[in-house]
Amino acid sequence: MKLKHFINLHKGLSFPFILTLMFIYQNFNLGAWVYLALHGTYGLLWLLKGQIYPDKQWEQEISVGTGIFGFMLVSLYWVAPFILISSGSQPPLPLVAAAISLNIIGVFLHYSSDAQKYYTLKYRSGLITEGFFARARNTNYLGEILIYGSFAMLVQHWLPFLILAAFIAGMFIPNMIKKDRSLERYPEFADYKTMSGLLLPRLFVSTALEQKKDSLEEKVG
Repeated sequence: MKLKHFINLHKGLSFPFILTLMFIYQNFNLGAWVYLALHGTYGLLWLLKGQIYPDKQWEQEISVGTGIFGFMLVSLYWVAPFILISSGSQPPLPLVAAAISLNIIGVFLHYSSDAQKYYTLKYRSGLITEGFFARARNTNYLGEILIYGSFAMLVQHWLPFLILAAFIAGMFIPNMIKKDRSLERYPEFADYKTMSGLLLPRLFVSTALEQKKDSLEEKVG
């Protein structure tokens, strides 16, 4: 099996899993419906992305045992809807609005930057130093963090935030560092690194760096 199989299975099952929780606990309040809409739609978009612009890293072959372990690991993300729905808690409307807004921003950054990466590398190899990656080298990870952060906000419990922090420390950051090491093979990466943040956008750079950035984009392009 491939790495993508257990991830896609988890993403696809998120909507029916959350809906089942709602029926089990007879919780059909606003918070439960909003959570279902946000997390369920995120899973659907993930599956669509896999069909339209798939990520090569998910094509890696793995054993069935590794796939089962991986599915159990990412299923920790289902702790959030379980807590929210089983507790019957109702998030206040300002918090709901903030979570929806954060989720939209996260979805935009995550899926749009992945699309830019896929279609750019499809037609040319090398560094991507413009668009979503002009100021940050891992905009897709930033978007994903915002998405799961919005889910945790709705739950109003410390555990989903702790789980997200564990994924950031144990998976996201190591992958970002590994990516940087891979990109070091390009001579222009050193300049690009000074003008971009690892995760958060580097919004303020000097005029000299701006000029170097323009020169770098011309060279890469």
